[in-house]
Amino acid sequence: MTDVDTDRTVFVGKGDKPALLTLAFANRHGLVTGATGTGKTVTLQVLAEGLSRAGVPVFAADIKGDLSGISVVGEAKEALVKRAKDMGFDYQPDEFPAVFWDVFGEQGHPVRATVSEMGPLLLSRMMDLNDVQEGVLNIAFRIADEQGLLLLDMKDLRAILGHLAEHAAELTTQYGNVSKATVGTIQRQLLVLENQGGTKFFGEPALALKDLMRTTSDGRGFVNILVADKLMENPRLYATFLLWLLSELFEEMPEVGDLDKPKLAFFFDEAHLLFNDAPKALLDRIEQVVRLIRSKGIGVFFVTQNPIDVPDKVLGQLGNRVQHALRAFTPRDQKAVKAAAETFRPNPKLDTAQVITELAKGEALVSFLEGNGTPALVERAMIRPPCGRIGPITPQERAAIQGRSPVKGKYDVTVDAESAYEVLQKRVAQEAAPGAPQGEAPAGGGWLGGIGGFLGSIFGTNRARGERLTPGQTIAREITRTVTGRIAGQIAADLGKSVGGKMGGSVGRAIVRGALGGILRR
Repeated sequence: MTDVDTDRTVFVGKGDKPALLTLAFANRHGLVTGATGTGKTVTLQVLAEGLSRAGVPVFAADIKGDLSGISVVGEAKEALVKRAKDMGFDYQPDEFPAVFWDVFGEQGHPVRATVSEMGPLLLSRMMDLNDVQEGVLNIAFRIADEQGLLLLDMKDLRAILGHLAEHAAELTTQYGNVSKATVGTIQRQLLVLENQGGTKFFGEPALALKDLMRTTSDGRGFVNILVADKLMENPRLYATFLLWLLSELFEEMPEVGDLDKPKLAFFFDEAHLLFNDAPKALLDRIEQVVRLIRSKGIGVFFVTQNPIDVPDKVLGQLGNRVQHALRAFTPRDQKAVKAAAETFRPNPKLDTAQVITELAKGEALVSFLEGNGTPALVERAMIRPPCGRIGPITPQERAAIQGRSPVKGKYDVTVDAESAYEVLQKRVAQEAAPGAPQGEAPAGGGWLGGIGGFLGSIFGTNRARGERLTPGQTIAREITRTVTGRIAGQIAADLGKSVGGKMGGSVGRAIVRGALGGILRR
């Protein structure tokens, strides 16, 4: 395509004219829909390849393993060569830099978050807790905050819940009714979550978002592929994890306004799982983050079967659309076809609703933002062939890619820092020892706990959930993140920056509390 400006656009396909995603509008979000087997995954790969080529890092979930082929050179098959020729360009096989991530640590680098980062709202959704149980979980987080107890992994959460049950009677007057039966129910749900992989997901070193924002020396963006075939066995865990990641991006990324191209493109496959059975409060938060994360330079693309899977408030924020074929076999299917047709800017040359049911595999109705940000007229287009392999890679190829990963060794070993579990264990042991002072909680946390307690006495430790970490907690986290990849001298330098920089202005880093904690504090 000699007439395509590859520095400012991504060539997605061609109909009567080229279908181009303008990079400056890629942070206005997008939607890729279509029935199973109509080509959504190939479209996702084409978009990811184009963004990577333009220097935009990508994060995408790989449900069936097919997206992994983007990391190896494609094959010049006759059908692909012919399709490219018909579109006016020569097919050139290519490969793109990729990093594989896996919550279970089996086919990619482990992805971890701390319990504190996940927060009680998202944890409650993961465990399907009712309002009463969610309230008790909030109390547990509040007590952990007030007592300076770090909640990093599952055993920390179990320990604080056990502490809550043991002191239920005395805590009820201050925080409201806390029953041991409710705590027991939450503990049982934690066991279910552990069996689904929660033990591996919660802990440290926690994922540093900067590792998703990498580019190569020649300017290509890394494609971060979340291996999600096993994760999809628990759809609620999958959806909550991606919502947490989106919330983290919103919380940590600075405001940048409109850029020439996004800082990251985030693809949410099987997006309907995010909205299924979600309470209204959570849907409102999702709508807010989709609307506001644009100014952080993040583009979010939802991939699902029907447009009606996405709530109207969210759908209205998705300016770039690719609609593959839908089948109108049932009344719901007919409603989906009508809804899909109505979301496009009409083209007098097309009966959009009719065309949606006639599209062949690899064809789509396309409308991208253009000009001053208005949707283009909907066009029927053939999606261009990807340059990487179409289909999964082999275990040997995956191992080779992992071996040269830019984050190799950083996340592969779990770090068990002193946190709530260890501190509460020490308290129990000290209180049980002969001659231990009665009614006085022993100091925990080692020298880090001492630093946190001292500074907490200056800046105030009785903070509400969602405010900033104490310096002691910040330092502890910095150690666990740094110790796996840096020598002792570098650790000392990082700690000096952490204490010196954060005490002068804002004390510590804001804890993400549930979905969209930043919004809740605004």
